[in-house]
Amino acid sequence: MEIKDLTLSFGVQKIFNDINLNIPENEKVGIVGVNGAGKTTFFKVLLGLISPDSGKIRFKNNIRKGWLPQVISDEVPSMDITVFDFLLSGRPLIQLNEKLQQIYEQIAIEQSENKQRELFNKVDKLQNRLEYWNFYSADTELLKIISGMAITDDLLNKKLNELSGGQKSKVAFARLLYSMPEVILLDEPTNHLDSDSKQFVCNFLKNYKGSVYVISHDIDFLNEITTKILFLDKRTKKMELYDGNYNHFVKLHEEKEKNLLKLAEQQEKEIKRLQEIVDKYQSASGKRKRMAQDREKKLEKIISNKIEVTPKQKKAQIRMEMLRESNNFPLNVNDLSFKYDKNSKQDIIHNLSFELKRGEKFLIVGENGVGKSTLLKLIAGQLVPDSGEIQIGNKTDLGYYAQEHELLDNNKSIIDNFSDVPLSNNRIRNILGRFLFYGDDVFKKVSILSPGEKSRVALAKLSLTGANMLMLDEPTNHLDPETQKIIAETFKDFKGTMLVVSHNPEFVDNLDIERVLVLPSGQLDFYDRKMVEYYHQVNTKKV
Repeated sequence: MEIKDLTLSFGVQKIFNDINLNIPENEKVGIVGVNGAGKTTFFKVLLGLISPDSGKIRFKNNIRKGWLPQVISDEVPSMDITVFDFLLSGRPLIQLNEKLQQIYEQIAIEQSENKQRELFNKVDKLQNRLEYWNFYSADTELLKIISGMAITDDLLNKKLNELSGGQKSKVAFARLLYSMPEVILLDEPTNHLDSDSKQFVCNFLKNYKGSVYVISHDIDFLNEITTKILFLDKRTKKMELYDGNYNHFVKLHEEKEKNLLKLAEQQEKEIKRLQEIVDKYQSASGKRKRMAQDREKKLEKIISNKIEVTPKQKKAQIRMEMLRESNNFPLNVNDLSFKYDKNSKQDIIHNLSFELKRGEKFLIVGENGVGKSTLLKLIAGQLVPDSGEIQIGNKTDLGYYAQEHELLDNNKSIIDNFSDVPLSNNRIRNILGRFLFYGDDVFKKVSILSPGEKSRVALAKLSLTGANMLMLDEPTNHLDPETQKIIAETFKDFKGTMLVVSHNPEFVDNLDIERVLVLPSGQLDFYDRKMVEYYHQVNTKKV
């Protein structure tokens, strides 16, 4: 891949500035950089989803690229086909073989030698394509991927539109591996993988005869598969390519930053020294004046080439405050039942009953696909139950954090997503600053944000609802470990009621959870960390 004179801005904010770089083929490249450096944006430029202001990224002609985004909600089509059929469609083998048979039939009845030659040329091309897709071993290869990624028979028979978020991710990943692109782009690929599946993917990618570009917070994964690291420098808007894995990059980069810091300190001393001479002798005459003028030129030259030191990464400052207290029992669920397919005999949620008392921290756990997110959507009024009743207290103010950020409008800017909030723009911008969106950041379209950035926007909006009952659906997904700790402390101190879906033991442990609802059984238990750890294991092993 050749990057030539690449420049990209969003409004007045520059993301990449005049980048020139060559990356050899068939490398396994880790993409790293601080939040907002443009990692996911870079992938979208590679895929042609975003056009740069100037410059080009060149691959060899007709190269096939495959992408696994962090959030799969819009990428896996909601179609009435099974997971197995969706996986099979990763290679166009059925279509190619049908075309081949049709051409053989044409050859059998064709009298003209010239036309026969044309048809045989088409046969050669189709056979070459079938060979590329490993026609005779494709079924075996798919079964290895299905087994290696622990995709169960039950999941294979499900329809795509029945999958949970975690199931979508695993199925999309498996199909991507099976589809054999020449360039694989992976954005946080290990989020939904257990240790065995992750090891299978590591081995698969290490032996993959193509280029792999991966964004990941999983350091072990990066260390195992990467042969190069591409560092996106938010400070300079440039990119630097390092040989070796992530640990090797960190060592080299830290050494470079230390040297830069020393040079910057020396430079500051020199600037101060020269400035003192200029200030002292600028009104003098003769040799002293010429000396001052000479030092002023040197000073201007140093300042124009001043070394920028990476500032310490700021932390989000999150506060959740409620406008009033709720009723003693803000939520009561009675005999609730719901299913997506009204012709199905099996409910997603069946005769479920529970109630929450004011100030209670309440956890929902269960395997992927059993209806945890569906329950929150029913309570939020986004879905209508088939039977039963949801009673929300007349003093209950709901605040809902959706796992896949579907409450955000992707076509609007960050600040325009707050147009329904009765606060001035200055006040909203101050609050967004606490969530690490500064200056012109607020004018970015939500569609171009990384999933981690979208999470912070959603949390910022949630913080302004004044809600006394929060419903949180996997709120730590896509967030870096530091921000996860911050929101755990924030929600621990929240005085209202909380209904939480999460299988992150470190996060949940901090919340002072009192009771746990287990789906699909509807069983109520007192909080036990071992239960959360169990479902964390199950949901990364049996997606």
